[in-house]
Amino acid sequence: MHLPVDLKLQSRLVLCIDDNQDVLECEKAFLEDSGFTVLTAPGGNKGLELASIHPVDVVIVDYVMPEMNGEEVALAIRRLRPQVPIIMLSGAVDVSEQALRSVDIFIAKDRLASQLLPAIGQLQDGSSTREAAS
Repeated sequence: MHLPVDLKLQSRLVLCIDDNQDVLECEKAFLEDSGFTVLTAPGGNKGLELASIHPVDVVIVDYVMPEMNGEEVALAIRRLRPQVPIIMLSGAVDVSEQALRSVDIFIAKDRLASQLLPAIGQLQDGSSTREAAS
């Protein structure tokens, strides 16, 4: 079952960064089914490259990645595109407060399906919370 997405959110460009290819494919399919255009990157460096050449509207980044962690990626994206909202995902329970402060919204991966679209909608409306789910 898909939640209705506000028409103004459709055709937004979302960049998903995760070292787990299965997660990337699921995020891409879910978001595209909801009307978004999605770019994917298997790590931080590729994500930063894509963010530097595409006018992304939202970035979704995994916290635990080998080459650059989600906090490092978020901080680099903030320098590159200060106005772009960032959502951090993680299956880990020990995400640091500093990492949480580097993003607009945090979503636990076990709540991704129910909270991702509302989080994007909230960010596009101009409001944010530092932790949507823990």
